[in-house]
Amino acid sequence: MVTDTLTEFKTKKAAPLLAVKWHTRFMTMGLLFLGLLLLAAFATTIGSVSVPFSSTLGIILDKLPLVNIDHTWSDPMETIITQIRLPRVVLAGAVGIALSVAGATYQGLFRNPLADPYLIGVAQGAALGAAIGFILPITFHNEAFSIIPVFAALGAILTVLVVYSIAKVGSSIPVTTLILGGVAVGSLLMALVNFVITISGDKIRGIVFWMMGSFSSAQWTDVEIALPVILLGSGFIFLFARSLNIIQLGEDQAKQLGVNIEKLKLMLLTVSTIITAAAVSFVGIIGFVGIIIPHAVRLIWGADYRFLLPLSALVGAIFLIGADILSRSIGSSEIPIGIITALCGAPFFMYLLRKKTKVLF
Repeated sequence: MVTDTLTEFKTKKAAPLLAVKWHTRFMTMGLLFLGLLLLAAFATTIGSVSVPFSSTLGIILDKLPLVNIDHTWSDPMETIITQIRLPRVVLAGAVGIALSVAGATYQGLFRNPLADPYLIGVAQGAALGAAIGFILPITFHNEAFSIIPVFAALGAILTVLVVYSIAKVGSSIPVTTLILGGVAVGSLLMALVNFVITISGDKIRGIVFWMMGSFSSAQWTDVEIALPVILLGSGFIFLFARSLNIIQLGEDQAKQLGVNIEKLKLMLLTVSTIITAAAVSFVGIIGFVGIIIPHAVRLIWGADYRFLLPLSALVGAIFLIGADILSRSIGSSEIPIGIITALCGAPFFMYLLRKKTKVLF
């Protein structure tokens, strides 16, 4: 009797707290989305040509349907905002979404906070594909299209297919075998990348700069290809947030609760690989985003994937847009964004390695 009463009291006491928690998370997502929009508008004002924030905001709003604003800016200023800076900012946000969502998905599937989108060779495959594209004796590119992203995306996807075929045992995909296969194939591919670099001649600077990541060459054609793939892929992953929650209980328990583990792995690994390939193929290798963003969100707002995935997407977009601002604001020349994210991510990664006493999931 006393036990039943105590249980009922705890349940009633916990109910409003749970409601507040959900309410807080939804408010957080709304505030983060608003912050993302404001940061994106601010990021377009940063550059060699100073553009007032009010003019930038007016130019962006004027491009929206059913919005008509009196032009108080010059045509060159509008061209700078709409054709040079805005596609760069949008692509940075899209890449931040892709890497963060893919990282959260990998961490959920592998139940490992140190997993990231490059764990099974995506980065190494993309790097080899891009390096081959740089040294080919063909120049099939112009202002609207380059062969480098195509080769990078193909390299990333083919690498994951090879790792998957190596790791597959019957109808199952053991996580340990998948990770070990990714490490082995990734090491082989990086050796090939280094070989390509040594024979690349005057193309070496382009290869190395691409591997460090940059948004300097972003254009609307890149956004038109990458953004739909990233948004659709991320939306597809969101549909399986509940299944990712169940997997955290362990694969055996998840199977008992009706989750088809192997099918889920195949689907989510495939989609995560596709959105990661879409991201890195245009901007190069950007490290640590897929590790630090999902884990930071998990520490702050909890491990419920129904909130972890969208919050990671928003924080990832904000983080990468902010990192891009730093990359073109520090020093006299632009710093590759991979350096900025590594400077932020490496200390956090070492913190994770040292953290042994606190439960991460």
